[in-house]
Amino acid sequence: MTVSDSPMSLALVTLRGRWFMAYASFLIMSAAGATYIFAIYSKDIKTTLGYDQHDTTLTQQTLNTLGFFKNLGANVGIHAGLIAEVTPTWTILAIGSAMNFFGYFMIYLAITGKSARPHVWQMCLYIAIGANSQAFANTGALVTCVKNFPESRGVVLGLLKGFVGLSGAIFTQLYLAFYGTDSKSLVLLIAWLPAAISAVFLRTIRLMKPARSENEMKTFCSILYISLALAIYLMVAIILQKRFTFNHAEYGVSAAVVLFLLFLPVAVVIKEEIKSYRSKSQLPQNNPQRPKEPISGTDHTATKLTTPADSSIEAKGGLLPRIVKTFKSPKHGEDYTILQALVSIDMIILFIATVFGVGGTLTAIDNMGQIGESLGYPQRSIATFVSLISIWNYAGRVASGFGSEILLSKYKLPRPVLLAFVLLLSCVGHLLIAFGLPFSLYISSVVIGFCFGAAMPLILGIISELFGLKYYSTLYNFGGMASPVGSYLLNVRVAGRLYDREAERQNGKLAGSSEKALTCIGVQCYKHAFLIITAVTVASAVVMLVLAWRTREFYRGDIYAKFREGSESERVDSSLEEKMGEKSDSK
Repeated sequence: MTVSDSPMSLALVTLRGRWFMAYASFLIMSAAGATYIFAIYSKDIKTTLGYDQHDTTLTQQTLNTLGFFKNLGANVGIHAGLIAEVTPTWTILAIGSAMNFFGYFMIYLAITGKSARPHVWQMCLYIAIGANSQAFANTGALVTCVKNFPESRGVVLGLLKGFVGLSGAIFTQLYLAFYGTDSKSLVLLIAWLPAAISAVFLRTIRLMKPARSENEMKTFCSILYISLALAIYLMVAIILQKRFTFNHAEYGVSAAVVLFLLFLPVAVVIKEEIKSYRSKSQLPQNNPQRPKEPISGTDHTATKLTTPADSSIEAKGGLLPRIVKTFKSPKHGEDYTILQALVSIDMIILFIATVFGVGGTLTAIDNMGQIGESLGYPQRSIATFVSLISIWNYAGRVASGFGSEILLSKYKLPRPVLLAFVLLLSCVGHLLIAFGLPFSLYISSVVIGFCFGAAMPLILGIISELFGLKYYSTLYNFGGMASPVGSYLLNVRVAGRLYDREAERQNGKLAGSSEKALTCIGVQCYKHAFLIITAVTVASAVVMLVLAWRTREFYRGDIYAKFREGSESERVDSSLEEKMGEKSDSK
């Protein structure tokens, strides 16, 4: 074994490599879904703090207000993207870590009585800050990982978003093992665990030279298989824990299996990094004429040259040419500025389709409990619907990530076409809810969970492909804002109003006088709402086909060509530097 193959050298290479960076991103994402388990500890906030305790209706309204600020914090991340444009990645992760710990730790102190009882606005502020840390984690880890693996961006988005989808179930298993059934301590776990993971990998998550390896897809597939095993295990564990009573030791065993599956991808990462390192170290000896691969772990910054002609044009131009140049969109695939992307027709089309297409699936997910209640399903079945949505949400994310990448590379099938297909498929779930057929809610839960999961990697992938990666931190967060906007329009303004109207019709003048009187029973409770949602979702799919037609020439070409050309030029430069070094040594 040579000095370069010593355990210390191999360990350093692994820790500095792109694959270990990707694994660190997976871990951060697996702890970035605390907002998905708000229902577990929301009852503690309601009962312990006793807001408006003389009026149960107002208490629920207060809790809904907290839930709104949670969603607001989780989905508004434009500021995180703007900060990421001017600061290194570790700054974003550090800010997110501090916000996560502060927000959720203050909630923990409040519900355990270890601090003075906060006002409602203070609790709203705490939960918004804690939830907003999720936007910083996504910006720091996910966006950086996409930039480091630009030719596998669909796969990366699918995997990372898949781990976010599993994070709620992962948190549940860990807190049951650590703290038993004490749901207050779950808030403490949410406070310190994501913050600690981000803090550990502050220097690991960083931009590197995008150098595609020959077995890149194979390595990602290996990680996919492990994540599938984790998802299947979590589903089985959830089912068994609902049917049987587990003791603390059994919860501990279950958590140990989860941790084992979370750490198992390290073996894949180490194997890939060592293989890559040894092939590079042997390259000069075996084939000196072959260009040297860029060393993974160094920062890569693209620079744009400005010719004297361009400078003279800018100097002679007046105000109007400057304004036209500012808003004029470059070709698809080139790096748009933030302003150019936001005002482009393509971004407006994508935003509208996301608002009304994905917003419909969010409406179904948010109302699944009440939908099941109105259709007469027992509480155990309603809990099963939630679990089905969670697992199939993960399945949709990884399927769309891997599937779209394969279909794009082999058959030039554009992602906008796939997104249109996903939106049309979600209409099946909406119609099943609207007509309330027997046992149809089981199928609807699977379809809607899958489609919601599949849509987001496709949307984020389209943004990165059409508008470039230079300002992807900001554009990624802008794209993420569309679905909650749609949820508000379709959930609050459409489904909520029509539900209350039907409840008032069923209960007459009693509706509104008590919480129980507003309960609606029957197919009519959500029928008209989901017929409307189906219609706007079909319209969204048509809009996406318009985007596919506008970008057809772009997707017919090689959209990753510039990344391969950049890698080749870097390899040539490295080879020339190596030859010059050999000549100087011989002298």
